[in-house]
Amino acid sequence: MKTAISLSDRLFSAADTLARKLGVSRSQLYATALAEYVAKHQASKVTERLNEVYGSQPGVVEADLRRAQRRAVARTEW
Repeated sequence: MKTAISLSDRLFSAADTLARKLGVSRSQLYATALAEYVAKHQASKVTERLNEVYGSQPGVVEADLRRAQRRAVARTEW
């Protein structure tokens, strides 16, 4: 599908330079960039939903696991 968009001269020039460097057309560059942007935002929606689901659950960690975690952290070089 064809579409028309408005870009600043600076952004257009940077995109044109990058497309040449990557050896792709500007259309392909824009399509790839848009696909990545959409995927990123879809992933954040999944994260938001998981946070909603698990945020409503009490965060109980068994005492033995807490002790093991503390020992592991103490041995880890930060």
